[in-house]
Amino acid sequence: MVDAGRARKLAKRIATIVASAIEFEIKDPPLAFVTVTDTKVTGDLHDATVFYTVRGETLQDEPDYEGAAAALERAKGTLRSKVGAGTGVRFTPTLSFVLDKLPDAARDMEDLLARARQADADLARIRQGARPAGDPDPYRGSGAEDVSGGPDDGTDERDPEDTYDRDRPED
Repeated sequence: MVDAGRARKLAKRIATIVASAIEFEIKDPPLAFVTVTDTKVTGDLHDATVFYTVRGETLQDEPDYEGAAAALERAKGTLRSKVGAGTGVRFTPTLSFVLDKLPDAARDMEDLLARARQADADLARIRQGARPAGDPDPYRGSGAEDVSGGPDDGTDERDPEDTYDRDRPED
């Protein structure tokens, strides 16, 4: 088994090499909108998975996921040879490309949070002029007499003869 730090370092280097090659060296139009987001290398350093995202030409355009995947498959051999030349490892890892779903999941989470914030704001608006249905606090005494018949002043009066004296010896 290989050191995990070495695998992380190699994964970072592969990501840098692949991103640079996609941006500057490979002239395939569908790859113009591909961004490398992460790379994972197996423990034996024989396989590397490159995660990528695709953006549209403008904010309103839908990304061309199929075109980008096909272009990455076409460029896989070239990218692997560039990784081999750039890393200097004994065995150049095979490359596989996976569309990164994390940005889509983050966007969905942001939408859910926005809906929750809107629901909270609606509830706060509805609750603004509301009053309790019954008494404001039904458990609070109104100063009336309690069960013992005396005023409810919070003190507990006991008969002094009913107290138990621990220090007094038993007869």
